[in-house]
Amino acid sequence: MSEQTPPRATEGGCPVAHGEDTTRLYGSGVEDFSHAVYAQLRTQHGGVAPVLLEGDVPAWLVLGYRENRRVLDNPLQFSRDSRIWRDFKEGRVDTTSPLMQMVGWRPDCVSQDGEPHRRLRGAVTDNLYAVAGRGIRRHVTHFANQQIDAFADTGRADLVADFSEYLPMLVLTRVFGLAAKEGRSLAESSKQVIKGGADALTHNERIMGILGELAARKRAEPGSDFASGLIKHHAALDEDEVVNHLRLVLITAHTTTSNLLARTLQLVLTDTTWLSDLVSGQVNMSTVVEEVMWNTPPLAVLPGRFATADLELGGCPVKQGDLLVLGLAAGNHDPGIRPDADISVRGNASHLAFSGGPHECPAQNIGQAIIETAVDVLLHRLPGLRLAVAPDELTSTASTWESRLDSLPVEFAV
Repeated sequence: MSEQTPPRATEGGCPVAHGEDTTRLYGSGVEDFSHAVYAQLRTQHGGVAPVLLEGDVPAWLVLGYRENRRVLDNPLQFSRDSRIWRDFKEGRVDTTSPLMQMVGWRPDCVSQDGEPHRRLRGAVTDNLYAVAGRGIRRHVTHFANQQIDAFADTGRADLVADFSEYLPMLVLTRVFGLAAKEGRSLAESSKQVIKGGADALTHNERIMGILGELAARKRAEPGSDFASGLIKHHAALDEDEVVNHLRLVLITAHTTTSNLLARTLQLVLTDTTWLSDLVSGQVNMSTVVEEVMWNTPPLAVLPGRFATADLELGGCPVKQGDLLVLGLAAGNHDPGIRPDADISVRGNASHLAFSGGPHECPAQNIGQAIIETAVDVLLHRLPGLRLAVAPDELTSTASTWESRLDSLPVEFAV
């Protein structure tokens, strides 16, 4: 994330326009992301700051907790439908832009509001609940043990590369009715779509091809999987809607859960108080996960909302058709609601990590089940599990939308 001189500001501190000096949320420097960057933007601009996304596309980054809540809770003012996005309508963003993989319109529930959103979201949530009741923890246990078997007799492992990076996708292949052998390549393609860059479109096309073939197969031979459930649902999704919802759940569920699993393991292995409290039963895994959700949410920045009219947000004059991206990590660290970020937030579930409002993440319980089961299996299988490096040696790499742990080296008894 590049450090730039802020554009000319009005009396209230809000920039007049996005200019060449506006902070870029992509490219050189973004991999060195830290909360200090958000703090600096907040000091310069307040609760809403001008930024440039990939391709120097202008957007507003919502930094304040209350400002994020206002956007999330008011779809009549801040729509999820990118067809009203002024820069796209006026031809300044091409359909082939990597940015479109994250903010472009698709025939899925996150791209729409009102009744169309309710119809499509109902199909997704009904089938997610059905999947959750069909042994999701059993699938996690199977694949977690399978992953651990590969390194259990070595006494060492990297819990990112060897465990968290692929486990959620392996579970999703079972849930979707895909072959497990597709898991690793689909995980890599999903990561590239989120990361952006020149290869994002190619990886997205690969995912869509695999899911298109899956949908066709399940129409001919339905089963008890998520894909078949979408096809059979009374909402009567058409072919494009089915494939795009498979894409939506596959990419978001894997990338967010794998990131959250890695961060949860990081917390319990770098802070022995959390690990001892967890093992002794003084806290449960959901409490640990909530702490991670506050401090390192799996999506640091959530795309995107579009202003339906000229309005003011955090003192900034947002224009009709403007793109806003939601700083979930920044909002969670807003000193206006959390003056001391070093103080634990145990028992407080009001973080922004699951988004909010009508588009709040519908798969929270499934993600929680994957993480709880995976950590439980890991702790039982690997006695004496401990970090193999000093905590301050752990590094992360950020893109526009997320910050991912690079590695988590551990040692354990054999």
